[in-house]
Amino acid sequence: MRLCAQSLFAGLAIAVVLTGAPAFADDTSAAPQVGPGDLAKPDAEAPQTKPDEPPPQTPAEARADLYARLAVTLLLRAYAESGSDTADLLLRRARQAIGAEEYPDALKILDATIALQPDWAEGWNARATARYLDDDYDGSMADIAQTLKREPRHLGALMGMAAILEARGKTEDALKVYEQALKIAPHWRNAQEAADRLKAALAGEEL
Repeated sequence: MRLCAQSLFAGLAIAVVLTGAPAFADDTSAAPQVGPGDLAKPDAEAPQTKPDEPPPQTPAEARADLYARLAVTLLLRAYAESGSDTADLLLRRARQAIGAEEYPDALKILDATIALQPDWAEGWNARATARYLDDDYDGSMADIAQTLKREPRHLGALMGMAAILEARGKTEDALKVYEQALKIAPHWRNAQEAADRLKAALAGEEL
C-alpha cells in the first residue's frame, strides 16, 4: 500500500517522475501493439478478447488518450513555474533532496520556498509530498489543504489526499477524491486505476 500511494503522490514533487504525471514511455502502452506476424493472420486466427478485458482501443481512441495524457503532463509541469527564478531554483533543489530521500533537508528548503512565495501552490504541494514520504501524514494533509486553497484543481494535491485517506482506511472518502481528480483529467490512468481498485474493494466488502 505504501509503495502504491508513494507512486501516486510522489509524482508532484519531482517534475514528471515525482509529479504523478504519466510518463511518455507508459503512454504508448495504451495503443494496441501489433507484431509482424499478426498482419498475416486471417481473421479466424485473430486472438479473441477475454470476457473480463476491455476491447482494444481503436487508433483514434488511442490518439485521444495520448492527447489527454499530454495535457495532464503539461499541466503538472506548469505547476512548477512560480514566476520567481529563486523560488524555482529552491524547488528544484528540494526535489533533488526528496529524490535522494533527504527529507529534513528538503523540508528546510521548502520552508524557505513557501516563505518566499506563500501564494505559490506548488511550494505547499512539494512540502506536502516531502512530509508524506517522511511519514508525517498530518503535516502533509495540512499542506495539501493550503495547496488546494490556492489551486483547487491541483491534481497532485488531490492524488496525495486520496493516497493518505486510503492509507488510513477511509476507502469511500479516498474514492471520492480520486473521482474528483478524474473530473479534471478524465483520461488520467493513475487516477482511473486507483478508482477502479477502490470500487472493487468496496464491492467486495458489500458481498
